[in-house]
Amino acid sequence: MSTSPAPHDRPELPRGRTWEIVAGPYRAGIAAVGAIVEHLTVDGRDLLVRNPATGPMQFYRGAVVAPWPNRIGDGRYTWDGQDIQAPLTEPDRQNALHGLVSFVPFEEVSSADEAVTLRTLLYPSPGYPFALELTVEHRVDAETGLTTTVTARNVGDQDAPYGVCPHPYLVAGPEPLDTWTLRTSVGTVMTVTPDRLLPTGLVRVDEGGEFDFREGKVLGSQEIDHAFTDLGRDEQGLARVVVTAPGGTGVEMVADERCPWLQLHTADRPEPENNRLGLAVEPMTCPPDAFRSGDGVIRLAPGASHEAAWSVRGL
Repeated sequence: MSTSPAPHDRPELPRGRTWEIVAGPYRAGIAAVGAIVEHLTVDGRDLLVRNPATGPMQFYRGAVVAPWPNRIGDGRYTWDGQDIQAPLTEPDRQNALHGLVSFVPFEEVSSADEAVTLRTLLYPSPGYPFALELTVEHRVDAETGLTTTVTARNVGDQDAPYGVCPHPYLVAGPEPLDTWTLRTSVGTVMTVTPDRLLPTGLVRVDEGGEFDFREGKVLGSQEIDHAFTDLGRDEQGLARVVVTAPGGTGVEMVADERCPWLQLHTADRPEPENNRLGLAVEPMTCPPDAFRSGDGVIRLAPGASHEAAWSVRGL
């Protein structure tokens, strides 16, 4: 006869243990499942769309996406002569979406008032027959906000393909997304199929065109779910995405040259309660469908590591 576990033996649900890290006006909640960012606030103001209080993470809000960002068409790719089939986690479009670690538990490596470091081991599987150790550090700073650093180390015995990105939905302020102004510099947009969002080519962004956000552009009813490259960068080599609301509040996300691609998505959903709640901003190490095209895929030799980082702060 089975018995229910004692309350203190039960796992913390829905996304495991949560660490609260604080510095100055910033406070972030980090969950053990997926090492995701549950919330990020400045002076109590949300900078990211939150997940529901119950149930799993929704729409990859706050996720760390690895070992590939975005999607793999049909979930099929070839690596060093191996034909590999990844699970189709986007069944409506027949794609393998957003990697494999978003719902995997991470364990604490270290924690302090302002930072937590978590780690997991991605074991070989039919869809990714490689072994990776993933370490995620989330750190808040009173001036620069939340910085996330992801380090992947190949702990297997063969070269492994790898890519990574974050998946936050930025919130500029309490006003509707249609009223927000987006400012960022992108030089090239990846065109995609309308039904499966798989790449078809690259097109230069025209000055004054629909994707010219260099001087700031009110989003209005524009629907965006595109990857961009040839990103404009400042003197520190940082690409910046700034979103501001009519009331004067805003949020900024930055990433360096290790993320040469940027996915932007206005979070258009058929459910009214989820539609256009925030702007997904995803600095990526490689473009969509990279495991099939080979474009920008990082080759991690046994024992080798790769590190990428990005930051979010309030304005």
